[in-house]
Amino acid sequence: MANSGNSQEAVPPVEGVAGGGTAYGWNDGGTAGLSNLKGAIDPTEIPTKDLVNVWCMPSTANVGPQDMPRHLEPTNLLAARNERESVQIAIRPKVSWAGSGVAGAVQVQCSDLCSTSGDRLIVGQSIQLRRVVPILGVPDALVPLDLPVSQINLFPGETAALWISIDVPSAQPPGQYEGEVIITALKADAESSGQSLSKAEKHQLYKELKDCLEMVDPIDGKPLDEVVGRMKSATTTLRRILLSPSFSEFTSDNGAVDKMEEDAISSLSVRVKLNLTVWEFVLPETPSLPAVFGISDTVIEDRFGVQHGTAEWYEELDQHFKWLLQYRISPYFCKWADGMRVLTYTCPWPADHPKSDEYFSDPRLAAYAVPYSKVISSNVVEKDYLQKQVEILRTKSHWRKAYFYLWDEPLNFEQYDSLRNMASAIHAYAPDARILTTYYTGPNDAPLAPTPFEAFVKVPSFLRPHTQIYCTSEWVLGNREDLVKDIIAELQPENGEEWWTYVCMGPSDPHPNWHLGMRGTQHRAVMWRVWKEGGTGFLYWGANCYEKATAASAEIRFRHGLPPGDGVLYYPGEVFSKSHQPVASLRLERLLSGLQDFEYLKLYASKYGREESISLLERTGVYFGPERYTVEHMPVDVMRGQIFNACRS
Repeated sequence: MANSGNSQEAVPPVEGVAGGGTAYGWNDGGTAGLSNLKGAIDPTEIPTKDLVNVWCMPSTANVGPQDMPRHLEPTNLLAARNERESVQIAIRPKVSWAGSGVAGAVQVQCSDLCSTSGDRLIVGQSIQLRRVVPILGVPDALVPLDLPVSQINLFPGETAALWISIDVPSAQPPGQYEGEVIITALKADAESSGQSLSKAEKHQLYKELKDCLEMVDPIDGKPLDEVVGRMKSATTTLRRILLSPSFSEFTSDNGAVDKMEEDAISSLSVRVKLNLTVWEFVLPETPSLPAVFGISDTVIEDRFGVQHGTAEWYEELDQHFKWLLQYRISPYFCKWADGMRVLTYTCPWPADHPKSDEYFSDPRLAAYAVPYSKVISSNVVEKDYLQKQVEILRTKSHWRKAYFYLWDEPLNFEQYDSLRNMASAIHAYAPDARILTTYYTGPNDAPLAPTPFEAFVKVPSFLRPHTQIYCTSEWVLGNREDLVKDIIAELQPENGEEWWTYVCMGPSDPHPNWHLGMRGTQHRAVMWRVWKEGGTGFLYWGANCYEKATAASAEIRFRHGLPPGDGVLYYPGEVFSKSHQPVASLRLERLLSGLQDFEYLKLYASKYGREESISLLERTGVYFGPERYTVEHMPVDVMRGQIFNACRS
């Protein structure tokens, strides 16, 4: 997203990073006419727009520290119900008004989004605010900020980016919603006021607030006079805290907040208008495309210091599973053995545990992995364990979601033969069980055909009936989309066979993938490709597979030998703050957007046919093939807008 007209000294991207849409450069801009701001600058007396540039960018933009300012315009978004739509706000200081190497601090305040009929999308519930943090110099981590009001520091010559996400509930009334984000430059003393308390003062304040909460919390079933007494006591405590010297700057002589000062600051603020059209289409709760993503249980055990099979271990896996469901993906936990044999399981509890039904019956889960062997050591014989799990699960209505993923990319005859033997053992207990196999080649020591691609195409005939889901690497296809028909021609959909795809180390730039530094549309295009090629499912090998660490807050290191970002779509919260909540990447959010686009295209195809939906992808300039897709965001909005106009009631 480089800007013409600016003299920029090029800075090479991180080694091994594609560079994509991130603008790198050193020259600042937009400071003309600011020479009159000399001496000490008081942001309470100067409009914030004279101190900072503020502008909006789409969710597919990689907003780097050296991105140059643009004009601020109102943001217009379109979202279905049960959809998340995101936008970015970029802020770049024009001058410095604070010391200590900081240009200054700004306060960011989000309002609810309200419709003319009085319906609301509430900040903190439907609206979240996150700061974009670079990883290896590339914008990627989305670190949550406080709502409805937060504060961020700006640095001289650097652009900061905020990521605003709006989650529209399934039952939200359609209509036009409006809100705003208010950005206000803060005085240096306001910036540091929160840090002026000593540890003893903070502890005293904490103790008093805690005591106050304990006064009013357990009041259910208490006599009325006792409740009144508790409320009076709590009121006295809160008044004493508010009138303490710690809050003197916020109170006037009579103890009330000085509204005139607040209004004066507000009038100096930059207001970013957000307009959202919510339409009646509801994205299905169960994703139409099963997208299964691996989560390394070993990485969790090492980084968070939990022992396999303990209560803390179950708690950690449970948190990761539930957090990832919001991204319309179906997580599975995994660990690798020799020769790329994998143990995969979606639920860490056995099939006869109540949590098993809770996991597998969740409508947000489109598919689940059943383990071939025991996840937790026990005295039960492996063969008996597998039989019992299968017999229990086959009685459930969610069994149709089940699959077994046994081997990752078998390479030789021995590995293929082991896979077939494992599948035979499963089918002895459940003839209708689905076995998923990922592959990019046939057995290299027993060629199935004269050329590598012909041998690759013949894998289904070699594996049948020991595999039902043939999951192939997009890397094999290169830019030859016409080869898809050769793959599909070998399958027997009438016998329940499916074709899924996956990406990992490859394909590389310019093809769609989720490597760090690729363009935003390149990340989103992974699912456009799936739709056009006609795959019925998708697999990604790992979402948390960074290098081993034994502390939750340890620096994130990508695995040696892999493209940066490969196998890592989210980060431990402790790397950025004291929060234990995982931190999403831009790439994970764009994956979600691509899956939502898939649902839009499926809706359009249900009314006008699949061929017409592919024509729409191409007609709007969104996606032609793995080397030809939009690098700008506008065609994405055009496509979604046309689906909205064609399919709304």
